[in-house]
Amino acid sequence: MKKLVSWNVNGLRACLGKGFLDFVKEADADIFCIQESKLQQGQITLELPGYHQYWNYAEKKGYSGTAIFTRQEPLGVSYGMGIEAHDHEGRVITLEFDGYYMVTVYTPNSQDELRRLSYRMEWEDDFLAYLKSLEEKKPVIFCGDLNVAHREIDLKNPKTNRNNAGFTDEERDKFTRLTQEGFIDTFRHFYPDLEGAYSWWSYRFHARERNTGWRIDYFLTSRSLEGALVDALIYKDIMGSDHCPVGLLINI
Repeated sequence: MKKLVSWNVNGLRACLGKGFLDFVKEADADIFCIQESKLQQGQITLELPGYHQYWNYAEKKGYSGTAIFTRQEPLGVSYGMGIEAHDHEGRVITLEFDGYYMVTVYTPNSQDELRRLSYRMEWEDDFLAYLKSLEEKKPVIFCGDLNVAHREIDLKNPKTNRNNAGFTDEERDKFTRLTQEGFIDTFRHFYPDLEGAYSWWSYRFHARERNTGWRIDYFLTSRSLEGALVDALIYKDIMGSDHCPVGLLINI
């Protein structure tokens, strides 16, 4: 069985001062993915004995960025989707293993007044096409901050957040399409009706203390891996970021 973990660290340098390495050690994951590293190459040297490290940096300083740390060396690594319009922000890393592809992603935020929603829609279509192209070769596991709460159960205040960034009908419809195309939201696979299960809380209004949150961090897998799924995890008590880590146990 493999243990996979994903965490939007909202700035790795800050998170390092708040117990990041302690959690990596405690989690003891086979694959550990991060989003929003906010780093440029060479800004930190991370000591992670036993892990191969793969980093994708945004061209813009202090912005976006992803990484994957894996105990098993992959057969191959690629950065981005191979689409010029999308590959400047360090948002995608893909590792190829014998039986599957592992992808981490930091989906663009639609931002205030939805000024980036139209770009987000293009991204969603292209990312789905990218996933399906991988799936033609072998099953896909992908994880990360997808910047959307899919259903009303996935955030505390759905009524007042309707059509805010992360809970627009357009964004939710794109997530629905992922599931229609055969990708499993692993947390809802195991816990379809569990309320109050969130992975992000605003730093304002004591949101985390009151559990006024959103579930926007996910593990999804190809339908063909359904029988291999063991459990999905939300590490709600792990601090260090406005997101908490999420995880997947899978026999693969």
